[in-house]
Amino acid sequence: MTVGTLFSKKSVFLAASGAVVASAVFAISNVLASSGQLPPSSVIPITSKQISMVHIDRGVRGRSAGDVDIGRSLLYDKRKHLIGHAEMICTATGARSSDCNGTFFLPKGKIVVQGPKSFPELFQVAVVGGTGLFDNVRGTLTITSIGNKPPRQLVYFRLLG
Repeated sequence: MTVGTLFSKKSVFLAASGAVVASAVFAISNVLASSGQLPPSSVIPITSKQISMVHIDRGVRGRSAGDVDIGRSLLYDKRKHLIGHAEMICTATGARSSDCNGTFFLPKGKIVVQGPKSFPELFQVAVVGGTGLFDNVRGTLTITSIGNKPPRQLVYFRLLG
């Protein structure tokens, strides 16, 4: 396989992935805009930009169990419009693992998440509830790092109403 072939296959894959995400966002935003209820199953992809991160070094100097990271991010829709913010607190359980709790503040309610994080570049936590449109919601949240300056993530909710 040549570099040109690999590049074109990767470009096609990225374009197709973008089209799928855009279609999902469009479909979900239409459903959410037209009704006051969450469909039985929903996918909500948004992006986030970290605006603050505080690290509290507790116990042994350096990364260790008991350290706490407190982060805050702004949330954007596919058109890059600000739609809310998120707050996450992660307590280290080891040198490379944490247990996290967070709240995502969205226009029609809040989504609450909780779970382990071993790799900050890609992790998945449980959606454990919410308020407003997201009252009693369950599902998963996958967070993927997409940039470092400032830190940005793809935030992908898979929700069951």
